[in-house]
Amino acid sequence: MSDQSDNTSRCPFTLDRRRFLQGLGAAGAAAGLGGSAWAESRTDATSAHDVTGAPVSTTTQQSHPFHGHHQQGILTPRPATGMVVVCDVLAHDRAGLVQLLRTLTERIAFLTRGGSYSKRDPSYPPADSGILGPIIAPDALTITVSLGASLFDERFGLAGAKPKHLQRMTGFPNDALEPARCHGDLSLQICANTHDTTIHALRDIIKHTPGFLMVRWKQEGTVPVVPPSHGTPAPSARNYLGFRDGTANPNTDDETLMNALVWTGADPDEPDWAHGGSYQVVRIIRNFVERWDRAQLAEQEAIFGRHKDSGAPLSGGSEYDEPDYANDVDGKITPLDAHIRLANPRTPGFEKHRILRRPFNYSNGVEANGQLDMGLLFIVYQADLEAGFITVQKRLNGEPLEEYIKPVGGGYFFTLPGAVDERDFLGRSLLEATDV
Repeated sequence: MSDQSDNTSRCPFTLDRRRFLQGLGAAGAAAGLGGSAWAESRTDATSAHDVTGAPVSTTTQQSHPFHGHHQQGILTPRPATGMVVVCDVLAHDRAGLVQLLRTLTERIAFLTRGGSYSKRDPSYPPADSGILGPIIAPDALTITVSLGASLFDERFGLAGAKPKHLQRMTGFPNDALEPARCHGDLSLQICANTHDTTIHALRDIIKHTPGFLMVRWKQEGTVPVVPPSHGTPAPSARNYLGFRDGTANPNTDDETLMNALVWTGADPDEPDWAHGGSYQVVRIIRNFVERWDRAQLAEQEAIFGRHKDSGAPLSGGSEYDEPDYANDVDGKITPLDAHIRLANPRTPGFEKHRILRRPFNYSNGVEANGQLDMGLLFIVYQADLEAGFITVQKRLNGEPLEEYIKPVGGGYFFTLPGAVDERDFLGRSLLEATDV
């Protein structure tokens, strides 16, 4: 049932600045006519359409190539919305797994390219949910497929091909992991410019994989949109603690750096099939925003090691300037236990521990105690799970920020290499490596 009547009774019309000024200009005439001119503006067809008309965007035709040595959704620009959907694989045998991976490849290739669905006899279910209309716009959609350690068991003959560092996520001292929001056989990272595009993609995949996938848990998120920047680097997006997130990300335009930090292949102990993939870490990190919003600004900045407004390090400069620890060995400017100093001390040799962050903010409603359930959908990629996230997180154990955050879910996954062309499919190299 539409809620239009309810909304209309509370607010019978809406005003934008242009119509407001036009209304002021006509006010005198309206008064002389007993208010008829004002009454007419309230029933104007354009005003009525503005209430129910679809928002207009110029970015619906943005798209990212699906085929390539690496999957999309890792180095591609992060859009405004994203989600992680983790599933259990229900396929009964290896043939079922092959069918699942082929189907995922086919659906992702179509959805990220866009197009229309074939018409069906009305006596059958429609080919599509219809929530985006008859023609699907790509809307910068990316879908990234990764596998959990639990899939590398005896069900499908994959046990001997597990990536070197892939493992089941275990809790750190500050974690309060909820089993219902942890682990899984397969993760889908679905990102797009608009939320409905991600929901449409998820429903399409579920529709086409009956009996092969069952959703285990899902977490949606958003990224705040900022105005275009001209002549200066775009600022990093802010998290729900109000600080910029991802400032120290490695340069994704540096192919050599990406090969060292993000893509597997440099380590000779990794299986050959995994080259071009990456280790994905997902963490659902609850933020205690009510407590945080009552903390002093000086304490907040000391905890992070950055100025809240600009994102610049406490040692000075702008957001992307390196913090000066050499002249602050005692931590009088940037505390020794500040988040940025623990996560990356900028010491010789620590470069190999850097990770590529791609997080989203989430808001899940209200807890029974009235507190807001919101925080960070933390997603990172790295070539070496041990050298990357696990090493960094161990350094962060016990940091002051833990008073205000609590990880409650997530998992470790291995992102498959890309499908190089239309004849290829995601997971082919893995299956060929384990073919007996």
